[in-house]
Amino acid sequence: MLRLLGAHVVRRPWLFLVAALVLVLDAILLGADLPDRLGSGGTTDPGSESARVQRVLEAHYPEQQPNLVLLVSVPEGGQVDDRALAAQGARLAERLAFEKPVVGVVSYWQTGLAELRSHDGRQAVIAARITGDEDRARSALEELAPRFRGGQGDLTVRITGPLAVRDEIQSTVAEDLARSELIALPLTLIVLVWVFGGVLAAALPVLVGLVTVLATGAVLRIVTGFTEVSVFAQNLTTALGLGLAIDYALLIVRRFREELDAGAAPGDAVARTVRTAGRTVLFSALTVAVALSAMLVFPLYFLRSLAYAGITVVLVSALAALTVLPAVLALLGRRVDALTVRRRRRGTARRLAAGGRVTLLVMRRAPLVTIAVTGVLLLLGLPFLNARFGTADHRQLPASSQSRAAQESLRADFDDLPEGAVPVLLRDGGAATAEARERTGRIAGKLSALTGVTRVESSAGTYRDGLRTEVASPADSGRRTAGYDLLTVVAEDDTAATSAAHQDLVGVLRAAAGPDGASVGGPAAEVVDGKAAIGRGLAPALALILLGTLVLVFLLTGSVVLPVLTVLLNGLSLTAMFGAVVLVFQEGALSGPLGFTATGDVEATLPVLMFCVAFGLSMDYGVFLVARIKEHYDRGGDHRASVLAGTRSTGGLITAAAVVLSVVFVSIGLSRITNTKMLGLGVALAVLVDALVVRTLLVPAVLALLGPRTWWAPAPLRRLHRRLGLREDAGPEPQPPAPHTPAGPERTPHDREPAAL
Repeated sequence: MLRLLGAHVVRRPWLFLVAALVLVLDAILLGADLPDRLGSGGTTDPGSESARVQRVLEAHYPEQQPNLVLLVSVPEGGQVDDRALAAQGARLAERLAFEKPVVGVVSYWQTGLAELRSHDGRQAVIAARITGDEDRARSALEELAPRFRGGQGDLTVRITGPLAVRDEIQSTVAEDLARSELIALPLTLIVLVWVFGGVLAAALPVLVGLVTVLATGAVLRIVTGFTEVSVFAQNLTTALGLGLAIDYALLIVRRFREELDAGAAPGDAVARTVRTAGRTVLFSALTVAVALSAMLVFPLYFLRSLAYAGITVVLVSALAALTVLPAVLALLGRRVDALTVRRRRRGTARRLAAGGRVTLLVMRRAPLVTIAVTGVLLLLGLPFLNARFGTADHRQLPASSQSRAAQESLRADFDDLPEGAVPVLLRDGGAATAEARERTGRIAGKLSALTGVTRVESSAGTYRDGLRTEVASPADSGRRTAGYDLLTVVAEDDTAATSAAHQDLVGVLRAAAGPDGASVGGPAAEVVDGKAAIGRGLAPALALILLGTLVLVFLLTGSVVLPVLTVLLNGLSLTAMFGAVVLVFQEGALSGPLGFTATGDVEATLPVLMFCVAFGLSMDYGVFLVARIKEHYDRGGDHRASVLAGTRSTGGLITAAAVVLSVVFVSIGLSRITNTKMLGLGVALAVLVDALVVRTLLVPAVLALLGPRTWWAPAPLRRLHRRLGLREDAGPEPQPPAPHTPAGPERTPHDREPAAL
């Protein structure tokens, strides 16, 4: 297949380029409205108990689930109870109630509830619900907000609530993504110019990256027509699209220049590059896709949509690297080195010799290096043992955010405003009979006596400490409808609705009310159920990754030892990332310089995403290294010489790819949204640790310790590999150097390239 592809690209390069141009133009048009179709949720299990409760609440109790809050302030010296100001507040609430998508408007001026009035009397709350799914509700908010935000007569209105917070997160992510692209592309080009020594050669990987990002955006736009896609998919598309496309382009361009330096004609060099380096590109893309596909086993659309985005971007980047780039190289030929800014040959031998000396030193001190590096990496990962998992809230937004400022005012200025009310649904309690009221009262009294509960409000009255303290009001009759009876459990803990205390309370309530046919919902229950879904999916996800990695690395190497080693070393390369996640983003170290607010926990889905992405990228670099070591080993059979030659010939490639990829992820890590910052900076750290520590130090040391046992496999598997194995080497190559060469710098065809590129 690759031989045919290379031949066709050489014969018809313009055909491939024109086809690519048409597809890119279509992709730009198709993906133009992608940001407006992405969601900021997706961290709940749609099949869970809390999701079922939420669907009932949205259908039958919309007024009990406000997603829009208007925080109304009066002028200095005024009070919300002043006659003229109260009249304006009442008219404002009435105006909101007449908006078509708004239901369940409740205001201080309508109800007189003390919890809707700030303790200083200068602020009051109007709460409502905008109906419809996430997209329609967000569109309605964007229409309503300009008409209600800001000055309203003598009143000042700030808009917050879950819907406004999600909308601002989504718009902030889109703005930050555009800014990160403006930062990443020029810096990436500068790094590549330094690596290649020429502007034209450096521009080619960036071209492939842009094609990949644009094409993936169009595919995601199509996917949004069938299922929900998270807004974070855009971040992943940009990072992986630029990163992987540039990785693959580095490999392709490096091999093409090697073939030219070896005396091949440009057409022959392109064809041979496609069928040799192309094998590594395809294999690498497959391994990364396998790692990302593990997120498909989770029912949360946040993770599933990121799997769609990741798999798409990997496959598109490989396709672009194997079609668009070879077509450009076929047209450029030896002009690929035009617009040089430094000489390619100068200093090459010194750099390769220095890399060889480091690898030789590592291999000679293999036991010490293995123990020291492994110990340091494990130590860096220790903080993750204290990880606490929660969910995102308004503190994800920057301190300058209006939604966040208003939300914090609600917590600081409204002493009696319950933030941790937990809805409990009773099935078949809808009939207005004495028996139904007695059952409701019995359950409400039992729940009110539980530790951590302040009171329980129900259609049978309000209960405290097991006793009814207030009879039911006329408004409470609305709690009984459509075969359900709604209880509202108010917790003692007045922190965030998703705090650890509220999550513990959910477990207590389910244990107490579950036998009575009750279902517990609310934000804390969604977090509990989301974590349970992730816990159930971890085993099959890890099994998929491990099985895929073991099979693919075996097909590449024919060894049963190297696949196991690859899994272990990839896991070690992620320890620093996970330790930093807890130390920095959970506990708040460096929160000041990095500009975010630590919440004391970590979004439960983020470690899964970061593991899949970072593990896949580690496999990407591992494939580059192992493929070249295997190539040298197949030619000469000397294990130590093969490790040395493979490490030296890929060292520059992996380092350059890691630097470029870390630039992309760091630019994304400059986001004002905490979760995006964690994703970008965390993966950038994992990439650098993998390339500069694991591949440079740990892999050569461990391979030196294992020796020829590295390549062991049972006889039946060796025969299977001979039939099905994948190899980059597709033809005769120069003979390997003599076995004594590891004692000094080895001269290979790769010596012609700066930094092995």
